[in-house]
Amino acid sequence: MDKTLVLGGARSGKSAHAEGLLSGPSVYLATARRVPGDTEWDARIATHIARRPKTWLTVEAPDTDTVVAALAAPELPVLLDDVATWLTGVLDDAGAWESADLDRPRAEAMRLVAAVRACPAPVVLVSAEVGLGVVPGTRSGRLFRDELGAVNASLAEVCSDVLLLVAGLPLRLK
Repeated sequence: MDKTLVLGGARSGKSAHAEGLLSGPSVYLATARRVPGDTEWDARIATHIARRPKTWLTVEAPDTDTVVAALAAPELPVLLDDVATWLTGVLDDAGAWESADLDRPRAEAMRLVAAVRACPAPVVLVSAEVGLGVVPGTRSGRLFRDELGAVNASLAEVCSDVLLLVAGLPLRLK
């Protein structure tokens, strides 16, 4: 296994499946940003942490610099969970929800893709597949869907394996 992209919808089992692809100690890049006072979000994060083997190192990586640095020279296999959450933060930081200027988020996405391509260790990436539903009724929904679709496609190009999880079942795309 070199580079694997695991795609799926909400609650499809993509994270658990991706975790199962790695055996032995690994680095878990957690892209979620903690939200003060959001106990439901904290509980979701805690569930993910509890599911991981104790031998895994968790690195909170909500920004591109941290992700790129962690992928530069890891001593262990890496699991990044997840690209959609990371992209949300990138779009937030760039003010892209209100602006038509997407240069910064797209540059950040290309930095991520380049870091995955160059990573000397096995990498498993988890991302949402949001292109199978209806066209979102809001600009922000369409922006997110379109930008995540582009990032997923770019990552799929550099990955040796691409899986789609549907109802907990993996389908090999590449």
